[in-house]
Amino acid sequence: MKWHWDCTEDPAPHPAGALQQSAAYAVAVWACGGRIAGAELRDGGQVLARVQVMRRAGLAVALRGPVWGVALEPKAQRLALRRLARLGAALVVMPERAVSGLGIIPLMTPRHVALWDLAADPADLRRAMAGKWRNALAAAERRGVGAVQAHLRALPALIAAEAAQRSARGYRALPGAFTQALPEQALRLWQWRQGGRARAMMCFVRHGDWATYHLGHADAAARAAGAHRVLLWQAALALRAEGVRVLDLGDINTEDAPGLARFKLGTGAALHQLGPTALVLPG
Repeated sequence: MKWHWDCTEDPAPHPAGALQQSAAYAVAVWACGGRIAGAELRDGGQVLARVQVMRRAGLAVALRGPVWGVALEPKAQRLALRRLARLGAALVVMPERAVSGLGIIPLMTPRHVALWDLAADPADLRRAMAGKWRNALAAAERRGVGAVQAHLRALPALIAAEAAQRSARGYRALPGAFTQALPEQALRLWQWRQGGRARAMMCFVRHGDWATYHLGHADAAARAAGAHRVLLWQAALALRAEGVRVLDLGDINTEDAPGLARFKLGTGAALHQLGPTALVLPG
């Protein structure tokens, strides 16, 4: 193979792939004082893959990457990763799909995420929902629950409400400073208002033809009304209309959060297994 990795501080964004491999993510990492760099795998003038790696104390970490621009066999992906590991820092990867074999040392078992394919017609998307999920959505709509896109000046209130919710429930998430550092043009904010106040909000990040659910909050009234289903459905339709084909709903953890897992998969999203987190030896 004559492939080689070119390092660059600002690789051209790939139109598809997870948030962690997007330009928006890199902007926020830099703004929060982190170090992130990019590389492109080239075969002559053709770009075969792009990757962003976070650097800390001699360690390079690639989350949900590389993003392959062309279809490569698993062996070729393994060899490409081992060449990437030549660039100087110990390389740890959590790839979108499993890569194994000589030089790939698994460190952690694979995680799962929910990926919602929005390419279908809206009517087909709705039919693909789990029956209970679809019925609950219809019931909320009959009660008059609606969703409107909110101005980004509402974002600090959502960040504060979600932080309090996170503290009460004991789960982990990216800090509010990271959310505030994301490029404004990448953010989509939706809310349901009742009685002159926002009862529920959701924030999404658009990156290429993918989008990612980022954070949300719903008070007791919103949960009782089923507002979270309406918000997610209306946001998905709006994102689809602007060209998003995959909505990443995030981690699926059936042991610690079975209800949340059912909620995400009830949309019709597919369960997607990521590759194991692994140390990559140079080769």
